[in-house]
Amino acid sequence: MMQICDSYNQKNSLFNSMNRFIGAVSNMDQTVMVPSLLRDVPLDQEGEKEVNSFQDRDMYGSYVLLKSIRNDIEWGVLQAEEKRKEKHDVTTALEMSRIEPNDEDLEKLFHFHLNGLHTVLAKLTRKANTLTNRYKQEIGIGGCGN
Repeated sequence: MMQICDSYNQKNSLFNSMNRFIGAVSNMDQTVMVPSLLRDVPLDQEGEKEVNSFQDRDMYGSYVLLKSIRNDIEWGVLQAEEKRKEKHDVTTALEMSRIEPNDEDLEKLFHFHLNGLHTVLAKLTRKANTLTNRYKQEIGIGGCGN
């Protein structure tokens, strides 16, 4: 029982990474009262360009993507994939990737994906916080620190 309690207190636990991301997106969602104001506004200011998957998106596209990822975390990817499949009637990448690795590879596969999850969640959290701060700047709300 003590190990379970300790894991919640670990700064780098998956639960904490997910909670930081969900909190950042919830804060973004509560701050952004008029999402349509985000259209055609670049996420990164000049001199702050970061090479990642957001580089060609405006703030609105990033806002929608971040909320979608939060929903996938909260409600599960399988449910989201089923809804997308019903909507688009296509075979999903998730279905195509259901190849059973042998038991020897499971630990390596788990650590690989866990490390990737931490990295992606940290970047997404920063993007949600950046978007929130940029929105505040665009509409003229106080300081840019969070």
